[in-house]
Amino acid sequence: MTDKRLRIADVVTHFESWCPPSLAYKWDNVGLQVGELHQKVTGVLTTLDVTEAVVDEAIQLGANLIIAHHPLLFAAPKKLDTTAPKGRVVKKLMQHNITVYAAHTNLDIVEGGVNDLMADALDLKEVRVFLPEGHDTYKKVVVFVPATHEQIVKDALHTNGAGNIGNYEKVSFVSQGNSYFQPNAEAQPFIGEAGKLEKVEEVRIEVLVPSKHVNQAVKAMVAAHPYEEVAYDIFADEKKGKPFGLGRVGELPAPTTLKDLAALVKQRYNVPHVRFAGDASATVETVAILGGSGRDYVDQALQQADVYITGDLTFHETQDAVEAGLQLIDPGHYAEQIMKKKVADYVQTAFSDVAVHVSETDTNPFQSI
Repeated sequence: MTDKRLRIADVVTHFESWCPPSLAYKWDNVGLQVGELHQKVTGVLTTLDVTEAVVDEAIQLGANLIIAHHPLLFAAPKKLDTTAPKGRVVKKLMQHNITVYAAHTNLDIVEGGVNDLMADALDLKEVRVFLPEGHDTYKKVVVFVPATHEQIVKDALHTNGAGNIGNYEKVSFVSQGNSYFQPNAEAQPFIGEAGKLEKVEEVRIEVLVPSKHVNQAVKAMVAAHPYEEVAYDIFADEKKGKPFGLGRVGELPAPTTLKDLAALVKQRYNVPHVRFAGDASATVETVAILGGSGRDYVDQALQQADVYITGDLTFHETQDAVEAGLQLIDPGHYAEQIMKKKVADYVQTAFSDVAVHVSETDTNPFQSI
């Protein structure tokens, strides 16, 4: 997309068409953190965390939008002391008109997000959701179109999330009929004349759309439709879509040892160190993954996998898990940095004229000796 008037809001709208805030947990704080959405985009920087060093990087690059995984303002601050670390960051952001947007648990949950990226990095097969929260819901969108514009409108719907059912894409039902209408004196009709009853051969297009994509699909459909007043309906549908939730479970391409898998995790996640617990020579094949802090879900991992990969494991929980027969690998919370390139690529593909950067600032607070 090329537009000299491109706003931050346009980038955010596109991003949310893939990663809607509605997927986030209620306790989470996602979306706009600092700044405003209506200024022109000068550049985008993707990062795991927003630190003062990351803000300095954005300033140097000329980027006025930072898209982060971890919210800068996780809980509502009671005060904002601009001499304190977080206050300094907010002050610098505002001084340089930089907007910060966060996608946290919604980016963890969404298909293609953090946990899928972590699973893909290990080439896992038969991947499924580790902690299901629910299923995608659908709406049925019905629109009436002159027969000459059937394919144009269907293409607009299909490229904006409509018509995908399981392993099938571009699914629609089309029926033919006649439409009758009479434009009034204020109308500017694509077909017909004011004050004259018209009969037009039209088609009725029906498509299923995931609820999270309905607004996007309808907007694209209306834009592609030739009429100034578009006749369409949206109906609820009982069909269940794919399950969604935190974490992923999948199978390794071939069984391996816990120690070898730990080494692979360190390499593929590009982290300075990993910890592992259990029998180093134990054979593992089924892997549960939860990016970030997953220590609260050890019991669920024990029921579903041979080995659990997650961050922030504590001593006693790890000890109990190993005694129960679960192998564990802790690559640290910083393994979630895997999201930076994916988010940058997603934005860059849509907005080719915008400079999109992957942050090179290391925000990992831990060092190893």
